[in-house]
Amino acid sequence: MAKDKSVHVCQACGFNSTKWLGRCPECGAWDSLVEQRAPTANSRPLPSGGGGRALGVAVPVPIRAADTGEGEVRLRTGVGELDRVLGGGLVTGSLTLLGGDPGVGKSTLLLTVLDRFSRRGLPTLYVSAEESARQVRLRAERLGIQGDTLFLLAETELDRVFDALDQVKPRALVLDSVQTLTSRSAEGVPGSILQVREVATRAMQVAKGLDIATFLVGHITKDGGLAGPKTLEHLVDAVLYFEGDGMSPLRVLRSHKNRFGATGELGFFEMRDVGLVEVPDASARLLAERVAEAPGTVVTSAMEGSRPLLAEVQALVGRPTPSTPGRTSLGLDKGRLSMLIAVLGKLGQHLHDRDVFVSAAGGLRLPEPAADLAIAAALVGSLRDRALPPDTLVFGEVGLVGEVRGVAHPGPRLAEAARHGFRRVVIPAAAAEAAPEGVEVIGVRTLKEALVALFS
Repeated sequence: MAKDKSVHVCQACGFNSTKWLGRCPECGAWDSLVEQRAPTANSRPLPSGGGGRALGVAVPVPIRAADTGEGEVRLRTGVGELDRVLGGGLVTGSLTLLGGDPGVGKSTLLLTVLDRFSRRGLPTLYVSAEESARQVRLRAERLGIQGDTLFLLAETELDRVFDALDQVKPRALVLDSVQTLTSRSAEGVPGSILQVREVATRAMQVAKGLDIATFLVGHITKDGGLAGPKTLEHLVDAVLYFEGDGMSPLRVLRSHKNRFGATGELGFFEMRDVGLVEVPDASARLLAERVAEAPGTVVTSAMEGSRPLLAEVQALVGRPTPSTPGRTSLGLDKGRLSMLIAVLGKLGQHLHDRDVFVSAAGGLRLPEPAADLAIAAALVGSLRDRALPPDTLVFGEVGLVGEVRGVAHPGPRLAEAARHGFRRVVIPAAAAEAAPEGVEVIGVRTLKEALVALFS
């Protein structure tokens, strides 16, 4: 009898080695390689359901002769914010990885999506490997989900899930979660590197082979990344993160990878007693709790994917301290904050001996340089205890020598500002031509000019 082959797998990154190593050469982790039996070839045939194409022998053909079938077929989920993030809908045969903290609403969102499909007569299957069928049903009743073609399966064995596909023949499938499902063709406990990789690989084969739009639910590590090997993210077609700060009912769906649309798109939801409710006008929702004319607050216009978004930047500058001053940044790049503090110091706005706190209100992340001018204005406003008029908006990138640089897409940013009643904007001079009628535009070339226009 042939001897079973074994491999040593890094539990941090998934690197494989035929022999044990004290340190992983891929990620540098120590004592992370664990011996496991190598995955066996999966001889089990794919389910026949779904009406998609079968996986057969691959034959190379000229690119112009490749069969496109019906082309790219998208299924509208009926959840507008999710469709926006996906690039117009869920592509049939795609594999989408959805990650998020426990309790953020991943299962609620996906149950809602399957219910919308079911109400249109499309068969769907929700596989729960973490909760019992009773628990999922009780949640569905609270959400008002009653789709006749939405099927539920509480199962942890992947082969049994594939057996169910023959019975249901779903157009959309949810596997919740990839870390709790197991495959017989791989060694290891649920959630191990080999098991996660094998489950995801076989789910991809079924999604592509049977044209089933498939969601994989993934766990989040304490560092905020998806648990499992990095190859998991490369394997799937789209990676979505569902985020919430735990204090606010606002939820943000963010696209980190999308083979069928733009990355960086955002969708907004609010968690209520009836479930997740879409927030189509995110700017209005983010500014609803704004305290007008408060020192240290400035409204800026950011671009998230193709969507302009108005957000509030808040700053708090403490009194001079003899100890090492603190620098705290929430939702904004800490490196750019340090740079702006240094640039402001050159202009006489000294913050080197003060505690500084800046935040993007509402739990947003604003990593783009266009928020620089708003951060600087908020810092100076808090330092001087001066508030800006409530109808003033600021955006622009600040360079190391204090110059204000132009940013991408000034037209949509300004149009969104005008739609929400902002009548005075301080922006880079290069963007002044994009301003709509009825808006007072102050184009500036340096940070000094901007501070004079805002606080003189």
